[in-house]
Amino acid sequence: MKILTCAVIGAGYAGIHAVKEIRKMFKDQAGKYPLRLVMIDKNDFHLRKVLMFRPAVINEDIRVPLTKLFPDGVELVQGIVSNINAEEKKLLYVNPSGVEHEMNYDVLIVAAGSVIRQPDPGQGGIPLTSLENAQKIRSKWLSNLEQAAAETEPSERDRLLQIVVSGAGISGIETAAELAYYARKDAERLGLDPQTVTIDLYNAHERLFLDGPAKVGLRLEHLLQDIGINTLHHKRVIKEEDGVLWLSNGESRPAGLCIWTLGLQPNPMLSAIGLPVTSEGDIQVDASYRVADMPGVYSIGDCARIVDPVNGHVDGKTCKEAIPQAARLAKIILADLEGHQAPVHESYMNLFCIGLGPDKGLTWVNKWGLDFVITGKLSWKIKKYTWDTASMLTT
Repeated sequence: MKILTCAVIGAGYAGIHAVKEIRKMFKDQAGKYPLRLVMIDKNDFHLRKVLMFRPAVINEDIRVPLTKLFPDGVELVQGIVSNINAEEKKLLYVNPSGVEHEMNYDVLIVAAGSVIRQPDPGQGGIPLTSLENAQKIRSKWLSNLEQAAAETEPSERDRLLQIVVSGAGISGIETAAELAYYARKDAERLGLDPQTVTIDLYNAHERLFLDGPAKVGLRLEHLLQDIGINTLHHKRVIKEEDGVLWLSNGESRPAGLCIWTLGLQPNPMLSAIGLPVTSEGDIQVDASYRVADMPGVYSIGDCARIVDPVNGHVDGKTCKEAIPQAARLAKIILADLEGHQAPVHESYMNLFCIGLGPDKGLTWVNKWGLDFVITGKLSWKIKKYTWDTASMLTT
């Protein structure tokens, strides 16, 4: 009996859940479809990308070894996919040593995710885009604190203790909130007054949380204010240079540390490896996650443009959306193999959990036309559960 080779590109949230759900779905189909399941990623670990701010504020490892998530039953391949030949059902990948390999597949899932948007090199500051940059942010802040502790000039000391977060999406909000707690703890350890640490969150839009109602955005702003964060609306940072922050309106302000949190953009590798993409760079899929004109190839998660066929809603780039996509994908693959009617995409409920530092958060749910808001420790527990579930760390 022919073994069915199913390859999954990407060990992000969508990828690891795709592997989990396909294993579960095909466990009872072993007699009909003996499965070889392969996961391909450039790293040998799953990166908890939504927690990128943690290494920036405290020493925390946000990598999970893939061998921990999949100790058996999954073939783990470290490499970067360089080409997909859908006609011959083959892909090429380059291993860490630079050697190119070929792999045949029967089913291919592209879950390559998104990449974090970067500022131009000349804009200064440090973008929160990688583990390395998160560690640079931490190092820069600790250096600023040491200088501030020895500084006798009040204005220079104030500048060194000024933190700017440019970009007020969920990542920017959560980064600022974590800094509000940990950066002040750092200052206190060096004998500095923690209240002299200033954290400004720059928002180019008219309010926070554009994905939800204005009243929830205002509630969020008040909660940030309560923990010592200044939110500045309609303020776009252009660059940081030599300790000076320049805004689009010509204003300049002192800044000791500038952190960019500019959101996500499509993975640039997608079109390069032969996948059909939209003008924005997302993979084109139908309502059952099938990649256009590439039989046997599917895509979910951040890298795909997934639209609800009923209401036209486009899924966002969050792990809470990737998880149900993965569960549905497993059913779709089995239905396609057996020639049955496959399930189609359904939008996830309007739900957002936003962490606001240790033991604090805001959760918004819109159900039955009503807005439900949970704050405080319960919201933080919901957020933590969401983070852990997304990385398959819950039991």
